[in-house]
Amino acid sequence: MSRRAAICAVAQTSYERDKWYLRQQGMGMEVVEQLIKATGLDFSEDRGIKQMVTVSDDLFDGRTISDSAMTDVVGAHYRCEEKVSQDGAQAVYYALSIILSGYEDVVMIVGHCKESQPSSRYLVSHMAFDPFFTRPVGLDYLAAAGLQARAYMNQAGVTEAQLADIVVRARRNAADNPKIKDLPAVTAQQVLASPMWADPIRQLMAYPVTDGAVGLIIASEERAHELTDKPVWITGAGNCYDDFFLGDRDLAGTANLQNAAARAYRMAGIKKYGKKAVDLVELSDQYAYQLPMWAEGLGLCGAGEGGAWLARGGPDKMRVNLTGGMLAGNPMMLGGLVRVAEAALQLRGEAGAKQVPGAKRAVAQGVTGPAGQLQTVVVLEN
Repeated sequence: MSRRAAICAVAQTSYERDKWYLRQQGMGMEVVEQLIKATGLDFSEDRGIKQMVTVSDDLFDGRTISDSAMTDVVGAHYRCEEKVSQDGAQAVYYALSIILSGYEDVVMIVGHCKESQPSSRYLVSHMAFDPFFTRPVGLDYLAAAGLQARAYMNQAGVTEAQLADIVVRARRNAADNPKIKDLPAVTAQQVLASPMWADPIRQLMAYPVTDGAVGLIIASEERAHELTDKPVWITGAGNCYDDFFLGDRDLAGTANLQNAAARAYRMAGIKKYGKKAVDLVELSDQYAYQLPMWAEGLGLCGAGEGGAWLARGGPDKMRVNLTGGMLAGNPMMLGGLVRVAEAALQLRGEAGAKQVPGAKRAVAQGVTGPAGQLQTVVVLEN
């Protein structure tokens, strides 16, 4: 790579079940103000922010062209603003391409989502399916995840008790995350007693409804040293789509995540994944079964070894989701972007009670679409 790009600032709101007291614009402004304060940037024509990437969704926002409400907030009323309506990690991928191409030297990313607004987030995800064959039978992301969870658990030997333990661990880790609000600790018994949503997924095995916003400043190497003394370099990125129709896919497999990870690792110069190669991992576990499944896809353990990996304490040993992950409460649209933000805070030495001493390299993963259809992997180093 002839150019390099770095994360120079991270900003987040708190993540709550219902931010009834803030509109989308208010959440976005909170993030923008934090980023401006951290970097000293402005919106001037010469050395200011001229390129923005926003993350939002028309259906969650209840408006057509959801980013139209954010252009003034991010300073883009006379500037270039591009919208990502997928997992937020794609916005990092987009910003990286802008920097590496030489198009701009500074990019601001701001993502927001209020999952509390629709009567059900699964009515929103229902619309992701085609209107002729799969939408009429009621498929949504939860139903698709249920089909995948059963197939994967049978193949990898993952038990329902292990899923409950994953949720307990996520809530316990979230207790030290100052951005996670109103999310009580739970016991394994409470998880297993929660209502069945889509067999084998119970209510507490799914990430909670969440409102919040997150943002990053990403800059070229030249500008990064002006903006921060703790740049976090984006050294690898990759993404990969699986087939659209569930019936065309191996639901228990992780081929698309493996492809995305291989591209990111190759770009970052990682020849083989292992604890010595990466200091921590942030992955997007929208449902409990996805923690071991995505771990397989990232190479933390072998294919079909998720259950054994959990049994030998893999998540703690490999420092996976120390902040709680998505099960601790992040909006679906922002899952991967929050994972990148949390990994960057670790590499900046700003992770508080969950700080990994001497962390040098991290992997962040984002996912969107039914049953993990689109996977994105980002490698970060300090």
